[in-house]
Amino acid sequence: MPWFEDIEIGARTDLGRHTFTADEIVAFATKYDPQYFHVDAEAAKRGPFGTLTASGWHTTATWMKLMIASRQGREEPLDADGNRPPAGGPSPGFLEMKWPTPVRAGDTISYSTEVIEKIDMRSRPGWGIVRSRNTGVNQNGETVLSFIGQGLIQRRVPKDT
Repeated sequence: MPWFEDIEIGARTDLGRHTFTADEIVAFATKYDPQYFHVDAEAAKRGPFGTLTASGWHTTATWMKLMIASRQGREEPLDADGNRPPAGGPSPGFLEMKWPTPVRAGDTISYSTEVIEKIDMRSRPGWGIVRSRNTGVNQNGETVLSFIGQGLIQRRVPKDT
């Protein structure tokens, strides 16, 4: 993860793709979101989507797995002072989370993230908040996941308060 100062608004990263299987959908939902349309294919036929669908939390957890893999897969260069950039910080939460289209067994979702805003933190001058628009899009071009993520990112040089 680069230093706060080095992150550019508009920077976009493709995080990868994932194909959801019926077995995986049922396993995740059985453990974390046991609504009938996520765990029982026969009952799901009579439900709001007419078929088994993945939990929105499942699609979001998959985004998280790919986001972390993307970060671990690239090494940031040392800065001019020979320092390695920070690993990234905690998140103060998500905004505007939406699951507008259900994910069905066999759907392949492509995930991406794009930096949309940087916020100075008065309460923590050594940190800033980076906001990113995160999406998952299925093989038909339909958005299945959309949210704004926020992450605390360390500054190279603390900002004067």
